[in-house]
Amino acid sequence: MDRVIEKMVASTNSDGRETPLLRGTHEGDDVQENENRSSQAGGWWNKVLDLDEAKDQMKFSLPMIITNLFYYLITLVSVMLAGHFGELQLAGSTLANSWFSVTGLAVVVGLSGALETLCGQGFGAKEYHMLGIYLQASCIISLICSIIISIAWFYTEHILVLLHQSHDIARTAALYMKFLVPGILAYGFLQNILRFIQTQSIVTPLVFLSAVPLLAHIIVAYSLVHWTSLSFTGAPVAASISLWISILLLAFYVMYAEKFKKTWEGFSIRSFHYVFAYLKLALPSAAMVCLEYWAFEIMVLLAGLLPDPQVTTSLIAVCTNTEVIAFLITYGLSAAASTRVSNELGAGHPDRAKHAMEVSLKLSIFLGFCFVLVLTFGHNIWIQLFSSSTTIKEEFASLAPLLAISILLDSVQGVLSGVIRGCGSQHLAAYVNLATFYLIGLPISVLLGFKTNLQAKGLWIGLICGLTCQTGALLIMTWRTAWTKLGLSVNEEDRDHPLVV
Repeated sequence: MDRVIEKMVASTNSDGRETPLLRGTHEGDDVQENENRSSQAGGWWNKVLDLDEAKDQMKFSLPMIITNLFYYLITLVSVMLAGHFGELQLAGSTLANSWFSVTGLAVVVGLSGALETLCGQGFGAKEYHMLGIYLQASCIISLICSIIISIAWFYTEHILVLLHQSHDIARTAALYMKFLVPGILAYGFLQNILRFIQTQSIVTPLVFLSAVPLLAHIIVAYSLVHWTSLSFTGAPVAASISLWISILLLAFYVMYAEKFKKTWEGFSIRSFHYVFAYLKLALPSAAMVCLEYWAFEIMVLLAGLLPDPQVTTSLIAVCTNTEVIAFLITYGLSAAASTRVSNELGAGHPDRAKHAMEVSLKLSIFLGFCFVLVLTFGHNIWIQLFSSSTTIKEEFASLAPLLAISILLDSVQGVLSGVIRGCGSQHLAAYVNLATFYLIGLPISVLLGFKTNLQAKGLWIGLICGLTCQTGALLIMTWRTAWTKLGLSVNEEDRDHPLVV
């Protein structure tokens, strides 16, 4: 206990602001010394895992896991309610949700990933005033992109038909998408504010701020679907309403909470000066995320070309949604790894950044195995939340072992991706995702899915091949990367210049 108290005291900045994830900031206290002391105190177990570091990361990760899961469930609950109208509605709503994730969510999440690098390293370097500027610059970019995406969504039916999807499924998905347009506008701001808060290690209040809109959404969605004439379209309408409730709660929290006094100084015209500089990191970050999301979406589209597209599309879409939920659970560790690495690099401690990554990887493997066990023994219960079709239940049971393998791989690469965001090496990860998914994974999926009798199983086996190569490449890249911070200015005369180099 004394050891933990000493680290918390050491991690308090000169202005009295506590940064719990910046551990052991004394100049002479390196990682090896920390490990030796922990080993003497805790015995053999500390040789396997640094318990102090693991506790810090889990305290950060658990609220982030719950928060991201709650926000994702807002759209997923709507899909569950819409899917019970029939197989066509299930196929249409799941396809629409996948389309929302890939063309909307992936883009705004990717763009906001640059804040993990800039705000994280800026916070570690104690340049608190710049965090609010970066947040506003990111929101400007997200708003512009969300408007462009919204316009494209009104042509969803034509695009899906051109991609050889069933006309009925495409029409149903397009109807669903039109009512999600207000939601994507809110989601971009939501992700930016989450990154802004996350990089300051203020995560516990996020659980309450995400639980409130989720509970409201369940009530609103059920009411609109079952008690109004909106029926099927009530599901996406409710999702949009709940996402706006979410963003308003977060915005008021940042503007009026005392703990953001130094990092949020109000709206500033200076943020427009950083838009193009911010794009240097935001675009590679978006490419990194989108290339992976798009690979999953292509899987759903390929499933629509197989025999009996209503069943195969629903099956692959449910598997994809399950993969996303599993990833959201390990994403808490990804966020912890990103924050720890960026904070430590900003503070000039690369050795501690590497040590934090090692602990995050070990924890991610453990969480991945836990989720696999839950899926193995509870897949029948899970699929019933999406469909009552006997055919879909049987097919999902046969795909469950393959889904478990992909989830385990995804849990590891998720942490590695967080480390890369913390280092600011998103452009390298974008190249890795392009090569592993589009030159390896998807060609194998097409070969096994259409040239053999494996069909949906073949598609997922190809995805596993891509994930395996991606995880291996990211692991090599993180071990060989230059563990240095970006060019963050620390001098007063440099503060009016872009900090991205």
